[in-house]
Amino acid sequence: MAVSRRRLTAVAAVVATAALTAGLTTGCDAVDKALDCVQTADSIADSVTDLQQAVENAANDPAQADTSLNSIEKNLDKIGDKTDNTDVNKAVDHLRQAVSNIRTAIKNGDKTPDVSPVTDAAGELTKVCTK
Repeated sequence: MAVSRRRLTAVAAVVATAALTAGLTTGCDAVDKALDCVQTADSIADSVTDLQQAVENAANDPAQADTSLNSIEKNLDKIGDKTDNTDVNKAVDHLRQAVSNIRTAIKNGDKTPDVSPVTDAAGELTKVCTK
């Protein structure tokens, strides 16, 4: 878990640097969009970490997973509203589907659903934010 979080944070830092550099030649609007994507992807990474912990502690607090899933979806809405980038939109859709699958698994009684598809999709989103 911690390694994945560190990797996402490192990627986010690289993206921020790249976005600032790109802004020198492409204008402020592109920089703002890239930074929004990075910041939201970082928030999603935090929510994914929370989700992983919530699933591990599902017996103690089953509502915690739902709260984490809601947070991820809220951040996905932010990205979706701010971009017209096809790759970003595909990554957002992929992450939405992974979140939906976790919700369904929990609803169907799975106390410890596999969150790796959510983690993978969040990593995919972080990658496309670096383009």
